[in-house]
Amino acid sequence: MTKITFVQPDGASQTVEAREGDSIMQTALAYSIDGIFAECGGAMMCATCHCYIDDDRTGEASETELDMLDCAEDEVRPSSRLSCQIKVTEALDGLVVHLPVPEE
Repeated sequence: MTKITFVQPDGASQTVEAREGDSIMQTALAYSIDGIFAECGGAMMCATCHCYIDDDRTGEASETELDMLDCAEDEVRPSSRLSCQIKVTEALDGLVVHLPVPEE
């Protein structure tokens, strides 16, 4: 299985085994990862699965994803992605996903 590491804003991390074909968002929900809410269930309608990924293996965000990131409540960075738009593949083994600091 593909291993994905989720890193919280305080530096705490959790490495989980992800099923190929699931999205990063689905993986986070399956393991109850704090910071991924996925209110729209992965329909790219809410940006509540916003995360930061500094890894070219995930590909480029689509124009639609970039538009939706404008709705993110957290700081949007060049590494911002919607975790619902990244499918797990063997090639992503070892991927590190950073979660944003929650808004106060």
